[in-house]
Amino acid sequence: MHIVFLCNEYPPVPHGGIGSFTQTMARTLAARGHKVTVVGFHQQREDVREDDHGVSVVRLAHARIRGMGLVINGRRLTRELGNVDAQSPIDIIEGPENSLALLRGFPLAVKIIRMHGGHHFFYTTLGKQPRLWRSWLEKRSFRRADHLCGVSEFVAETTRKLLGLGQRPVEVLPNAVNVMQFRPRSDIPEQRGLIIFVGTLCEKKGVRQLVQAMPRIVESVPEAQLWLVGRDSLDPQTGASFIDQLRSLIPVTIKDHIKFRGPVEHASLPEMLARAEVLVYPSHMEAIGIALIEGLAMGKGLVIGNTGPAKEVVEHGVSGLLCDPFSPASIAEAVISLLKDPQLRRQMGARARTRAVELFSLEKVAQRNEAFYRRCLEGNEHA
Repeated sequence: MHIVFLCNEYPPVPHGGIGSFTQTMARTLAARGHKVTVVGFHQQREDVREDDHGVSVVRLAHARIRGMGLVINGRRLTRELGNVDAQSPIDIIEGPENSLALLRGFPLAVKIIRMHGGHHFFYTTLGKQPRLWRSWLEKRSFRRADHLCGVSEFVAETTRKLLGLGQRPVEVLPNAVNVMQFRPRSDIPEQRGLIIFVGTLCEKKGVRQLVQAMPRIVESVPEAQLWLVGRDSLDPQTGASFIDQLRSLIPVTIKDHIKFRGPVEHASLPEMLARAEVLVYPSHMEAIGIALIEGLAMGKGLVIGNTGPAKEVVEHGVSGLLCDPFSPASIAEAVISLLKDPQLRRQMGARARTRAVELFSLEKVAQRNEAFYRRCLEGNEHA
């Protein structure tokens, strides 16, 4: 198969979960013998073409004419896909919720939307009013899709209701983790009391409440330390640094117990995580966070927010603990219980590892994606 992913945040440019997923799945499918191309837009003035472990990556220069981006970028994307198809016929075009809004025509390839958590999903579940323009783009994109899939049951069914998708079938294909890369490391000793969070430092990740939980955690476990691993974000209204806001919340008495480690290369992340006793991801909402699944695979004591698809990742009290991500007290209680009970951490960590291997391993998820693509192609042939 020739599979084209539409992605504007393909690493190493600044990226979130969509970029991480796309690179991981693209490299895996290429290694399994498929032709894989990634096409997206970037902010540079010239197009860039490169190879990434067998994946052909095309970064198109973003239109700089205000108000004309939809038209110009749509034409450029369609033309580029035409060039790619002329060299090797495209079977599948896949992208996130709004990715097909720019595409004009292209009837021969099967067009798939993968729900990672789009504009409607996050705005509505976080109590915000969706914006009209972005809502229109998302709905336009869904009308152009031949088939749908989602990274969790929760994101699939929530998006179905929000966009009025009716009974359109939605295949659930979870995000995946390389369980050989992210695995328990007996050769790296744990640091007593070390708690690690990984992700963009922003409000919806629950980092504020995690920082607010630290005084209670340190009071109960004096050696406790929190490492916040990830890039800063800026307030869209004021431009203020979120890290600066967090620093202002930290009491002087526990200042030395919280460290901002900045972003870390993905390849180096497992060694860092191996040093932790507890991994904490108190997101207010996720579609199904890749960082959560990587934490699961590390076989650590794991605490995650109880919203959205949390129960699809962790079985509470079995493979990890769920907490109220809006409550610093709830976060602190869960973290303290794991820090104080090594046997509980080991038991839950072992079950977490088993769950990661059985449900989220890259090999198994890649096979499920291939089977889904084949069914989509066969369905279009018979349509």
